[in-house]
Amino acid sequence: MASVKVFGSPEATEVARVLTCLLEKEVDFQLIRMDTYKGEHKVPEFIKLKDPSGQVTYKEGDKTLLESREICRYISDKYSEQGNKKLLGAGTLERASIEQWLQAEATNFDPPSSALVFHLAFAPPININPNPTVIDELEEKVGRVLDIYDEKLGESEFLAGDDFTLADLSHLPNSYYLMNRTVRGRRLFETRKNVSRWWKAISSRTSWKMVAQILGETPPLPVKTEIPVAS
Repeated sequence: MASVKVFGSPEATEVARVLTCLLEKEVDFQLIRMDTYKGEHKVPEFIKLKDPSGQVTYKEGDKTLLESREICRYISDKYSEQGNKKLLGAGTLERASIEQWLQAEATNFDPPSSALVFHLAFAPPININPNPTVIDELEEKVGRVLDIYDEKLGESEFLAGDDFTLADLSHLPNSYYLMNRTVRGRRLFETRKNVSRWWKAISSRTSWKMVAQILGETPPLPVKTEIPVAS
């Protein structure tokens, strides 16, 4: 049995990010879905104590980690000599660049893209009607970030250079939901030539295809539920 255990739902972006990293590094792991802890099943005490939200928990021996980007850094460091050896870069300068883009993803891309996915894809089916003005503002924020990405991707194959790294990997979950669950989100990517090319490259990796296959168990939401542009 694998010594690495990941607790959470793979549909959660935090979990999908960690699973992709483990697959890139060719690390054996056991995915334990949190929604299986019902009735007679009990949530492990270390999860209740350390991560009340239960979104993602990484357990390896006595080590327990919670934040997905930190988990990915740990995996890439510990298993540096197996799988994709370039996830954290080959030297100090490359790693600094990767860290810069990881920070950009966490602070500038993740918040508006997560909110946009929720408002466009998940809110309408549960009878939440977001303000179209809010949708437009979120779309504008994501668009401004992607404009910066598009310029950078005109200079290199990937965000931190010409190799696929954690900088790119970290963007996969939210980008997937924007591309596959929302028409307006998909348009944000497809109208930017370099971003579109980048998305095709990172989403075609075997690691992400395997995670996307898990996500595909849940049918995409109908795009007709999207909120119109504010008039």
